[in-house]
Parts: sequence; structure tokens; C-alpha cells
Amino acid sequence: MDLITLTIKFLKMLSNIFGSYGLGIIALTVIMRLAMWPLNVSQQRSMKTMQQLQPKMKAIQDRYKNDPTTMQRKMMEFYKEHKFNPMAGCLPLLIQMPIFILLYSSLMSPQFISLAGHSKFLFINRLDATLRGNAGISQDGSFSVTKNDTFMLNKNIKVYVGDEVLQGAKLSNPKKALKIQGDIIPGQPVDFKISLDELDLKFSQLEKVTKAEVTVTDNNTREVENVTFTRQGSILAASVPSIAAKSSFNVDVLILVAIFGATMFLTQKIMMAANKNVQVDPAQEAMQKTLGTMMPVMLTATFLFIPIPAGVLLYLISSNIIQVAQTMIINKQLDVEEAKRKAMKLQDVDLSNSKKVEAKEIKNVDKADK
Repeated sequence: MDLITLTIKFLKMLSNIFGSYGLGIIALTVIMRLAMWPLNVSQQRSMKTMQQLQPKMKAIQDRYKNDPTTMQRKMMEFYKEHKFNPMAGCLPLLIQMPIFILLYSSLMSPQFISLAGHSKFLFINRLDATLRGNAGISQDGSFSVTKNDTFMLNKNIKVYVGDEVLQGAKLSNPKKALKIQGDIIPGQPVDFKISLDELDLKFSQLEKVTKAEVTVTDNNTREVENVTFTRQGSILAASVPSIAAKSSFNVDVLILVAIFGATMFLTQKIMMAANKNVQVDPAQEAMQKTLGTMMPVMLTATFLFIPIPAGVLLYLISSNIIQVAQTMIINKQLDVEEAKRKAMKLQDVDLSNSKKVEAKEIKNVDKADK
């Protein structure tokens, strides 16, 4: 079982628990954020430590700027002395990227589209919808198409082998198994074909294949149709009616993109505010402010052109909101730790500066001896 199928099954389980796929995605976000809590603590501790050590690091870089080898060695010694790992702050981001890619692939997959692509949540009309698309109604027996549409198959299909029906038979390469015969002309049937060699069956079974029922997805409109392919020689063929697709602009997805930009901007502001008491190099501080403003703008603008499903945007927004809460909680935790360290340091200083008082010997004088 591949990771996409596992992710969809996990989302289905969460949706059954919480009542909708939208809440299931939010629950998934909470689970992932809680799982990465120790890494987020490490990340924020690393950021604070790096800002505190920045002046000394810059001094080393300036002193050995003409000797890169020595500078590298001195920096490594400096990191070891202060028990600081400069890569610790990048680890949460590196872990989140595969999760984002996996969720994106899952919500764009035929399995999810056929299972819950039409799911609504709050003001979101479809969790698989992107900002721009062409309207199409699934399971109506025809495809809404443009001449440049591409299609893909669900990995699992139903195959009729003589009198036997194989439920859940597999294709060797579902992304490339489906071929279009001729050109796509909106309003005319779209002719599909699948080579029998694409079926993951024994040779003795291939000879007896008569037809197959396959879920076909239009990658452009996200429309799903169950298509019956019949055997014609060495291929399985099907012809599906089509109509010209009507372009659509999904305002609900645009609102999600705007909310994502706002929550990311807020996240950057909170993280910078958490370190406002740390003295840093003015040039570095200016660069951080610029990045804190430009990064949300650039990512938000990117999502206006890249087809991101509404469900993925919901995940990103939920992740940003949870990160704001996590940042505030973790920073309070780190401030308490810092206050305790300072208090202990002050106690050590007070003891070291105190004068040592030597006890004097007191002799008891017996008055009777005088």
C-alpha cells in the first residue's frame, strides 16, 4: 500500500471521528504539530541562542576573513563550546516539506477526488478545488473538456476475467496506462485505450479479460467518471461523451489564499517579537524584518499561480494558527528557563564576591584563676 493511499485512509478515519473531511484535515494538522512539538522547542531555542551568539560569531568571521580554513575551524570550536547546532532550526521545516507534498499529492489524487472531492467545509465548496479551473460534474456520464486536458486512472480497477470478477486489480503504472486515441474535441466523444500489458495479471488471466471498470479523472476539471472499457484485440477501449468545459474562478479558494498570507504574516511577526529583547546586529535585524514581510507576500503570490487544492490551503492555515499559539507558549517556557539561569548565575556571583570570615578562637578564662 502506497503512502498516498495510507494518507487518504487516515483522513477518512479522522473525518469519520470528527464528522467531516475539513475537520479531519484540521485534526491531522493538530496531530502533526503536536508530534513536532519537541522539534519546535529546539528550533526556537536554537534561534534565540544564535541571535545571542551572533556578535561573537561575527567577530570570529571578521578576524579570520582572509583565512577561510581557520575561520571554519574556529566556528566549529565555537559551536562545540556553546553546544550549539546551527542546523537545529531547519529540521522542522525539512520534516514539514514531505508532509506538505504528500498531502498535496493525496488531495489531487483520483482516490480522494472520487471519495471526497466534493466535500464542503464552512465556506469552501470543494476541498479538491484550485483557484482556477473548469467546471465539471462528476458521475454524470460525460466529461467537460478542453482540447488540452489530461486524464489519469485510479490505481485499483475491476477486471472481468471470463466468469470471474477481480475486485481491486491493479495497474502496473496508473499514471501512464491511459492513452487518448486521436485529439480531444469538446463536444465529441473522447476515445480512451489501455494496453492489456498494463494490467498486473498473469498471462493466463490476460487471455480471458473481457472488460474492465475504471475510475477516470480529468486532471484539469477534477471531474471523475466511472468508465467501462471493453476488449478490442490487445487493448481495452472506451468512448466517453464530452462537452465544452466552462472556465470558473473559485472565490472561496482566493479567500483561503488571502487568509494563508495573513496568518503567515502574523506568524513571522510573532516570532520576531519573541526575540525583540535579544541584541542582534542591525544589518541582521533589518534583513529579518525584510524577510518577515517579503516571505508571506511571495508565497501568497506564488499560490495565485500554482494550483493548490483548498484542502492543502486549509492545512497550511491551520498549521500557521497553531504555530502562533505554539510560539507564544514555547517562548514563555524559554523565558522561564532563562530567568532561572540568570537567577542561578546571580547567586553564584554573590557567593564568589562575598568575603570569607574566619572564626576566631575564644578562650574561656576561669575567673577563679585570676
